[in-house]
Amino acid sequence: MDRVPPPRDVHAGPLAPRALRITFAMATAIAPSLAAFAGARLFLTPPRRRASRGEREALAAGDAFVVRAGRERLRAWRFGAGPPVLLVHGWGGRGGQMAAFIPPLVAAGCSVVAFDAPAHGASTGRLASGLDFAAAVSAIAARIGARAAIGHSIGAAGLGWALADGLRLDTAVMLGPPRGAGASFRQFCDALVLPAAVRDEVRGRIRRRTGITPEDFDLPRRVPSAPVPLLVVHDRHDRVIPWEDGEAIARAWPGAALVSTERLGHRGILRDPSVTARVAAFVSAHLTRCTCGRLASRTVGAGVWCDACALERELHDRSSRSIGPSGAAVA
Repeated sequence: MDRVPPPRDVHAGPLAPRALRITFAMATAIAPSLAAFAGARLFLTPPRRRASRGEREALAAGDAFVVRAGRERLRAWRFGAGPPVLLVHGWGGRGGQMAAFIPPLVAAGCSVVAFDAPAHGASTGRLASGLDFAAAVSAIAARIGARAAIGHSIGAAGLGWALADGLRLDTAVMLGPPRGAGASFRQFCDALVLPAAVRDEVRGRIRRRTGITPEDFDLPRRVPSAPVPLLVVHDRHDRVIPWEDGEAIARAWPGAALVSTERLGHRGILRDPSVTARVAAFVSAHLTRCTCGRLASRTVGAGVWCDACALERELHDRSSRSIGPSGAAVA
């Protein structure tokens, strides 16, 4: 669950389009349960937009693959080599929106994986919530062995929820994160001028689908028991997610660092070179390193190793064996 999408989406802004308000007013008067059903569906339906040419070109340079998360099939792309860093886009977005982070992370010695969330981009699904984003983050992180993740907007919220549910990473970054879904739910209901009884039924329908109410989705109340190093980047002039949301998350998360930008907006922080460089440097500084000093990308036995040292260790173990009478390798 995310904040109400920006003004070009159907239920954005202080007021929904007049025709939509009239439709809901009529449905509320004639069939309140039908209005609640439609309201819950609308709240959980992200806009699905085509990727821009630049996004398509950026993703074409990666190796495409598919990850199953529950009933959905998620389209993903991998770039570079090294410890995997997962990129998580926001509501109504696509994996290509995070493309500006790929070059500095690859240059820092990481591999990078971007993906389309459930009901977004080229992935399957019709409805989505913060919990769906969290499940997708956990599924893909497990598949690729992610060591770090960078999330934007609801992607940041889903990342935080996944960490609270036990996802193990070395570090994480949240860009323009919402503290929860309660405020966006109130804005949504106000925009449609829904009466209290219908609001309660919409809330109940969301709870039956996700297991929680929008008000329960609140990150400052759900900090992981063993928090990883966290960087929160939020623009003070963000008109989609208030800067105070990011500040509240950083304040609740032990040891978190908050970087406040100026006049980049909610999406400008995804393209600003100083932001992408700072995020890549933060991630690289907090990734586990091999004993040789390079970034660790493999877990072998009880240790973590870079690719070169892991290969050297494997070759050493093989060379220390001899061939027995039966032709089998023995120590």
